[in-house]
Amino acid sequence: MISLAIIGGGPAGLSAGLYATRGGIKDVVLFERGMPGGQIINSSEIENYPGVKEVVSGIDFMEPWQEQCFRFGLIHNMNEVIRVSKNGKYFDILLADGKIEQAKSVIVCTGGTPRRSGIKGETEFWGKGVSVCATCDGFFYKNKDVAVLGGGDTALEEAIYLTRMCNKVYLIHRRNEFRAAPITIEHVKNNPKIEVVTPNIIDEIIGSNSVNAIKVTNIDTKESKDIKVDGLFVFVGYDVNTSVLMQENNQPLCDLTSSGHVKVDLNMKTSIEGLFAAGDLRESALKQVVIAAGDGAVAALNAIEYLESTK
Repeated sequence: MISLAIIGGGPAGLSAGLYATRGGIKDVVLFERGMPGGQIINSSEIENYPGVKEVVSGIDFMEPWQEQCFRFGLIHNMNEVIRVSKNGKYFDILLADGKIEQAKSVIVCTGGTPRRSGIKGETEFWGKGVSVCATCDGFFYKNKDVAVLGGGDTALEEAIYLTRMCNKVYLIHRRNEFRAAPITIEHVKNNPKIEVVTPNIIDEIIGSNSVNAIKVTNIDTKESKDIKVDGLFVFVGYDVNTSVLMQENNQPLCDLTSSGHVKVDLNMKTSIEGLFAAGDLRESALKQVVIAAGDGAVAALNAIEYLESTK
């Protein structure tokens, strides 16, 4: 019987594993089908995590997290979790190989995945001028020109944020209307650093070692042109990874928001006793490593309290 199962090996999961093992919980198992690290390992540069003096790659940044957690006794089960379900007072964890593990408590840290646009050159320049996080990467484009792709609240809010450090921001959207709050749209229109380019699509990302320009086409006139930019920020949606919580009847194990995020309280507790959620998949999560790590620590400390109360 596993005391605490942690699903997902990103910053939230590893932080949860560290606090749980150092907190005295025996038999803490981290389920992650690959090497732990999460999405952040795909980042080419990190410089805004507290205490990190120099710019480091995502892989180099996360490597000591793994070593530290395993040193304190965290067990890594390199297997994919298909489903977590409640079985009496315990949890059943169905693995991809068909095996079922049982746990007294579970922390789900499966995060989410930014949607890719599929634009030509996106994969080639991913992390080399193409980003999905203005807060993470905006500083690298100080006094430069960038483009933002998208028409929702996130795209417009990130475009506004980028004007704090960038020289100019091109906001590209395939429709003339935006799917954002009226006040946000008003702020965009009144911002002198933002040039709205609608109704346009991006055909191609152009560059050599990094992004130099984007080719856009007006949907109405069919006219194409190149816009010189040093970076492209893509905000076309974000898929929360909650599939492990979906039951055989296609209903979630715990309460979700209308957007599909897991509802939690300030202690990362879900609507199911003994089940916690941390990181990007929980409601109102700001998608930053430091916040995910904090979530993991909070979830672990409350999981310890829960396990103590059920002895």
